[in-house]
Amino acid sequence: MRIRTASRLGFLALALAAASAAQADEKFVYMTNWYAQAEHGGFYQALATGLYKKAGLDVTIKMGGPQVNAVQIVAAGQADCVMGSSDLQMMQVRAGGVPLTTVAAFFQKDPQVLIAHEDVTSLEQLKGKTLLIGQAANLSFWPWLKAKYGYTDSQTRPYTFNIQPFVADKNTAQQGYLTSEPFAIQKAGVKANVLMFSDHGYPAYATTISCMDKTLKDRSKAVAAFVKASAEGWKSYLADPAPANALIKKDNPNMTDEQLAYSVAKLKEMGMITGGDAATQGIGTITEARSKASYDFLVSAKLLDPSKVDVSKTYTTAFIKDIKVLP
Repeated sequence: MRIRTASRLGFLALALAAASAAQADEKFVYMTNWYAQAEHGGFYQALATGLYKKAGLDVTIKMGGPQVNAVQIVAAGQADCVMGSSDLQMMQVRAGGVPLTTVAAFFQKDPQVLIAHEDVTSLEQLKGKTLLIGQAANLSFWPWLKAKYGYTDSQTRPYTFNIQPFVADKNTAQQGYLTSEPFAIQKAGVKANVLMFSDHGYPAYATTISCMDKTLKDRSKAVAAFVKASAEGWKSYLADPAPANALIKKDNPNMTDEQLAYSVAKLKEMGMITGGDAATQGIGTITEARSKASYDFLVSAKLLDPSKVDVSKTYTTAFIKDIKVLP
């Protein structure tokens, strides 16, 4: 009888220990800005290699997409934090009344580019040429290009995320993402030059972690753990992207090994994650100077009303400043 009782007690102890371990991982949902791709690699790497689990988190990465409003989803409580395409975007969201704060920025440069045919080697040379620009650019880089290079709305045509109009007309240039459209154009056999805005003073960060203020207040430890593990994930991804890439292809079956390899190479070549202030302050860093530059641009371009939100309310360094995951 005693043996049975001891056995039962032992079983109960094991069951309670298992239950406790199962409860230890806190659920956390992160919403990306597009289909799974190398530009999300650090987050998938942290998931694939157990960095989130080691931090006590049970993380779900939800994919965004063209028909997905990530801000609505996070505001409705269906995600804990969201990936901002840029800090500019998140500042505008905040000014629009949604209390989102950016806590980390993993791309120290915005990957937005103009892609020109091989005879064009500078942004200055595109004045007067036909530019294929998407509507969303009016809220970000297009006003910056107009102010800096004298471009006009009359020289633009709609960009429909199809490279064929550019391929067919040597007098055009088109917008793109450093790690995406240039690859498609290269595959099409067209020689082109990629002109990156951030190399010429465009201030935006990209690939942010932005969270509702309530989440930062009520779940600060979970947010801190997520930020640190994500920074470690990005460092790991650049060293060996294979674990993350397997998950990326699982979430997005249209993604190819060739595209992933191209994107990772560009992220490294251009110092997207490890360059700038990240080189000395750590991956994901945000600085007051850069945030103010983004804010001042939005105000000067009349894309943000300063009476609606102060720059200090749009970001915080509290979750990233002491992590210092150095490249």
